[in-house]
Amino acid sequence: SLEDYEETVKKAKEAWKVWADIPAPKRGEIVRQIGDALRQKIKVLGSLVSLEMGKIFVEGVGEVQEYVDVCDYAVGLSRMIGGPILPSERPGHALIEQWNPVGLVGIITAFNFPVAVYGWNSAIAMICGNACLWIIAKVLEDNKVPGAICSLVCGGADIGTAMAKDERMDLLSFTGSTKVGKQVALMVQERFGRSLLELGGNNAIIVFEDADLSLVIPSALFAAVGTAGQRCTTARRLFLHESIHDEVVAKLAKAYAQVRIGDPWDSDTLYGPLHTTEAVKMFLDAVEQAKQQGGSVVYGGKVINRPGNYVEPTIVTGLPHNAPIVHTETFAPILYVLKFKEEEEVFAWNNEVKQGLSSSIFTKDLGRIFRWLGPKGSDCGIVNVNIPTSGAEIGGAFGGEKHTGGGRESGSDSWKLYMRRST
Repeated sequence: SLEDYEETVKKAKEAWKVWADIPAPKRGEIVRQIGDALRQKIKVLGSLVSLEMGKIFVEGVGEVQEYVDVCDYAVGLSRMIGGPILPSERPGHALIEQWNPVGLVGIITAFNFPVAVYGWNSAIAMICGNACLWIIAKVLEDNKVPGAICSLVCGGADIGTAMAKDERMDLLSFTGSTKVGKQVALMVQERFGRSLLELGGNNAIIVFEDADLSLVIPSALFAAVGTAGQRCTTARRLFLHESIHDEVVAKLAKAYAQVRIGDPWDSDTLYGPLHTTEAVKMFLDAVEQAKQQGGSVVYGGKVINRPGNYVEPTIVTGLPHNAPIVHTETFAPILYVLKFKEEEEVFAWNNEVKQGLSSSIFTKDLGRIFRWLGPKGSDCGIVNVNIPTSGAEIGGAFGGEKHTGGGRESGSDSWKLYMRRST
């Protein structure tokens, strides 16, 4: 309730006073212990993730492993945070860039990654000296610091709105849809607050005529079908050079037919259900729109006749690059396969959607690779070469541009978002 939320914020703000006084390396040691505690129960926690979200068991375990990995990363980072000492124009003086924690970090996570997104935010935020409003109280209390440093509130739009409007929330990290993210950003901006946004993605894979198809087929399959298409980095558009289009579509459809669909807890399963019945409806609506706009379903397109929210992984061909449905992010396993002729046009098509999260090309041309990575190449926050669009590494900053929100989480210098700078 809102009353519970109010009490939680008060306790978290008080706990922060204790946490901020603890030296950063000591905070890192406590975060290391959180990682160790997660390791001890990684399979149990992975099972819970699978049960809650519907992703296959190995992905559930992998998600908890991401939290463990970012804890490991944060330990080292806790001894490296700092700003430069700069020469001053005034004799006998120096400029020092000092970084301090922002205070209370609110974290609104998404259904599709219930553990990893929280871990990316909280581990970094904690070593920076912040309290987090979001279950790791035991490790904290074992170190004689208040468990309220990591607080959890559950609720719907009322709690999310309260967090966005609350001036005590020094930073609000939101992961979710572009539509809701825009609402959150406006509410936070209205009070001149800080937000970190990780929103949608309409991600593309581009395959040139010189690509190694033995890499392309499994990569496209994994990127489009993994987590039943419910990743922000899921591949939703596949651009194929016209000379290899038919060959790749045939091979990809054959690979789709081999995907083992079933119980997420079964170790043989590669593909589980969608999260809700509403997601199934959105899937069917998108397939119908694709047909109406000139597309042909060459694989899938239907609900699977079995208990649960199961749909067929789907391949659609024949649409133009600018078809409305192609420019719509549908959180489901639908891959739109599109033809192209020239490098310049397909780079432009990659960039023409509103989101800018992840992108990938498959080619052996080194010059093309550097053009893809350069200022006239992909405008996404994650730019891949000869690997899928999905997946992330802890050491690099994760996030995207344009309607994806511009936020960065996890590695590189994303820690700066959780701190305030004084000169």
